[in-house]
Amino acid sequence: MTQQFVAAEIGETAKLLADDPFWLILIKVVAIFAFLVVMTLFMINWERKVVARMQHRPGPNRVGPNGWLQSLADGLKLAFKEDIRPVLADKWVFFLAPVISCIPAFLAFSVIPLAGEVNLFGEQTALQLVDLPVGVLVVLACSSIGVYGIVLSGWASGSPYPLLGALRSAAQVISYEIAMGLSIVAVIMFTGSMSTGDIVGAQATTVLGFAPGWFGFLLFPSFAIYVVSMVGETNRAPFDLPEAESELVGGFHTEYSSLKFALFFLAEYVNMVTVSALATTLFLGGYHAPWSGEFMNTGWWGLLWFIIKTLGFLFIFIWLRGTLPRMRYDQFMRLGWKVLVPTSLIWIMAVAVIRTGAIQQLSTAQRLIALGVVVGLVLLVSFLLPDKKVQDTKGVPLAGSGFPVPPLDLVVPKSAPKRKVKVATLPKETAAVTTGKEAE
Repeated sequence: MTQQFVAAEIGETAKLLADDPFWLILIKVVAIFAFLVVMTLFMINWERKVVARMQHRPGPNRVGPNGWLQSLADGLKLAFKEDIRPVLADKWVFFLAPVISCIPAFLAFSVIPLAGEVNLFGEQTALQLVDLPVGVLVVLACSSIGVYGIVLSGWASGSPYPLLGALRSAAQVISYEIAMGLSIVAVIMFTGSMSTGDIVGAQATTVLGFAPGWFGFLLFPSFAIYVVSMVGETNRAPFDLPEAESELVGGFHTEYSSLKFALFFLAEYVNMVTVSALATTLFLGGYHAPWSGEFMNTGWWGLLWFIIKTLGFLFIFIWLRGTLPRMRYDQFMRLGWKVLVPTSLIWIMAVAVIRTGAIQQLSTAQRLIALGVVVGLVLLVSFLLPDKKVQDTKGVPLAGSGFPVPPLDLVVPKSAPKRKVKVATLPKETAAVTTGKEAE
């Protein structure tokens, strides 16, 4: 697309949305809610089918055509199950926790642009509910508020396992929220705006004459850090430590049943859709096609491209769950604090230097691509290098099973000589009396 087209697109979204009548806003709210609910039902069934395919199983195949209505049947079943509340649970907090988790997940999607300018019931509008000047911060704030529901549910259940899951979730969100926020800083610096509509409009260009100007290419380290952080932010495998079934039964929602459990399930999958949609918006050009020009880049075509890109990120969630084991807690924290956060800080400083024009021989896009490749290679090498093992010379050698191995020069010590046990001797008078009684 030409620079004039991009300049016209940036800022036009907010003007279109400002003229929306109330009835159109209401239709958009209902449509976004329905879209997220349908995506949740689809994702649950799609995940089960893909993981079953990976494990050479048939997967759900009974309810509906080829089993695609299984999620709907499970949702109806949860609605009619008995709602049980533990005796030691805090009544009101136990009830409000799943609601607090679910509502911010839906609110975060309100600033995501689904498509550009379209004609909806005779009104020219954009497929977006609202375009705020701080739209990116709204998504981060909503994802931060959602963890309160998890922490409160663990505390209010009155059980040790949910409490441990809630504490894990609090530490996890603090760690990976920082990395996610830092990964977005480079995008904001490059765009000069925190509006999601402006960020999408800034990517409607080409670099090197043919490649799309998506920030996923120009700012690849930020893209890689965001993808890792969004998996940790949503408590998904291999970072599903708050709900680790092997040691915490079910984690923070162990004591929940019926619709309250369904709300936690809904919040998890809606959060997955939201962070995937934000990744599409920030790094893959949003609703723009992979090629330039106005062919299949205007109108309702944008919604198609947006859904395809979002489904690509959702498939990454499923792929990771079906292939990677759960990480240990120390590995998980080490990745966040010692790899993602320092790399983000170094990359932000590098982007700041590039944006100031310290290297004048190349264009800004070429500088960013070259630096991104270097940083990506450094990250890849750091992940592939094995950890340095400290040799403990005083330790006991262990076998592969963890049991100690006897040394090869083991010498069995000689047995100690038998010691004669002294027997107590009784006085003569006492011995005579005892012998007389035995005779009788």
